Amino acid sequence: MILSQYNQYYSSNILKEFNCPTYVIEHSKAVMLKATNLAFNFKGDVDLDLVKAGSMVHDVGRSKTKGIKHAIIGADILRNNGVPSEIVEIVERHIGAGITREEAEIIGLPSKDYLPVTLEEKLVAHADNLIHGTNEVDLDFVVRKWKNKLGVDHPSISRIIKLHNELTGESKLP
Repeated sequence: MILSQYNQYYSSNILKEFNCPTYVIEHSKAVMLKATNLAFNFKGDVDLDLVKAGSMVHDVGRSKTKGIKHAIIGADILRNNGVPSEIVEIVERHIGAGITREEAEIIGLPSKDYLPVTLEEKLVAHADNLIHGTNEVDLDFVVRKWKNKLGVDHPSISRIIKLHNELTGESKLP
């Protein structure tokens, strides 16, 4: 049997090694399950092992901060520990439906796009949206949450809905 190059990263042990709190580990397991379920809509077109690995470590930066910079910090932690770049990019681009360069500059992140590009990045980002703690939530919950945090007209709201439609085949309107 050939093992995936990513399988060592989709165990909760890696999160324990980086001192992630139990709630982050449990949340990550729930995100992995949701991302895996979403991936089945793309029969054969998705690297399921990469989705599992990215899901498990997407919040590793929460071992250092609870703020939005957890994605950048998490990507740095993984990059500095020799984790494959495909996983690092999932971690760096998983917040909401991504953050544009302009939005990043406004909120004090390093100036670059943090928009998910690959299908695997999109699956992890949206699975994270659809898991609140360890509970699955629907798109309406997600939209309300982000509207409360960012304001009703924030451009990320329409990106989240567009991402949801792309990954589920639904056609919800903003």
